[in-house]
Amino acid sequence: MNACLHAARRMASRGTWGAVALLSLSAAGRAQSSGAGPRPSVAATAAAPDSALLARAYEQARALPRFRSLLVHWRGSLVREHYFRGVTRTQPANIKSASKSVIASLVGIAIARGQIRGVHQPIAELLPDATRDLDPRKRAITVEDLLTMRSGLQSTSFENYGAWVTSRNWVRDALRRPLVAEPGGPMIYSTGSTHLLSAILTRTTGMSTHRYAERMLARPLDMPLRAWTRDPQGIYFGGNEMRMTPREMVAFGVLHLNGGRAPNGARVIPKAWIDSAWVRRTQSGWSGQDYGYGWWIRRSGAHDVYFAWGYGGQFIFVVPTLDLVVVTTSDPNATNRERGHLEAIYDILDYSIVPALDGSADGPGIRSR
Repeated sequence: MNACLHAARRMASRGTWGAVALLSLSAAGRAQSSGAGPRPSVAATAAAPDSALLARAYEQARALPRFRSLLVHWRGSLVREHYFRGVTRTQPANIKSASKSVIASLVGIAIARGQIRGVHQPIAELLPDATRDLDPRKRAITVEDLLTMRSGLQSTSFENYGAWVTSRNWVRDALRRPLVAEPGGPMIYSTGSTHLLSAILTRTTGMSTHRYAERMLARPLDMPLRAWTRDPQGIYFGGNEMRMTPREMVAFGVLHLNGGRAPNGARVIPKAWIDSAWVRRTQSGWSGQDYGYGWWIRRSGAHDVYFAWGYGGQFIFVVPTLDLVVVTTSDPNATNRERGHLEAIYDILDYSIVPALDGSADGPGIRSR
């Protein structure tokens, strides 16, 4: 973002943003950021899944020691699911940082309901007590900066994670960390950013993040939402430790695939918010993956893939052009960040599942990460 655009964004944060105006601007921003128009419609796909390629996907999954489940939902139906190493269909999985996509969706709902003024609202207005004595640059950090991991604050993740989650006040600890970049600058992956969003949701909605998610997401999808970890002040962990069964993960993916509508047709998330969340806004220096508002973005063959990603191999892949959702779970307690396991999951998607459904079995998708 050049200096003029950066300044304009900061000036906009001081104005009054209605939910409708924000969502309209977000949709327009999507086209500008991605260099493309509206998200493409469902592409021509195979008349029926290539059973051999799908079988290969499950054979590959079975061969991975950390793999726990693989579900493929296509054209409105769960076409195949399998659980490995003693995991059952009803057993909730710790979805780890895939929780960040859930938090982002809750922020979109809160904006649409007028509980948050917009993505350009500064945190000084939303967390006045926690930000009162901070550097003005920190007070000017916006909701969008937190959604895109561009707050500029030192990360609370990786080597800093243990110290952060054992601190007495997670919100204060995240905000007291030094600025290592300008807000709105490069992506700095940090679970502290999404925890600040959980604190914002708690304050602006008047209820816990768990309660809000239960009412606004879980209840419309007719699924339970289990309580998860809270910080010492009682704020639910923003961006980690949520638990869902793999089928519930599918339901969350299908909600987004269907433009934010529940199976009964009820509007749960504004479609304009989903479109805006799925804009490439920054990129991880570690993985090279693109990132929007709490969602990762990559290519699989000819298709854009939007995905929630949790440590160890917890994934919700959404492929709108194929009317496809793929869910994987893996051992969440792996002691190292083994890229080989993640690469194997991407290969299952790119070289078995996607070709099985888009008719490109004779020409596997281009590897693109």
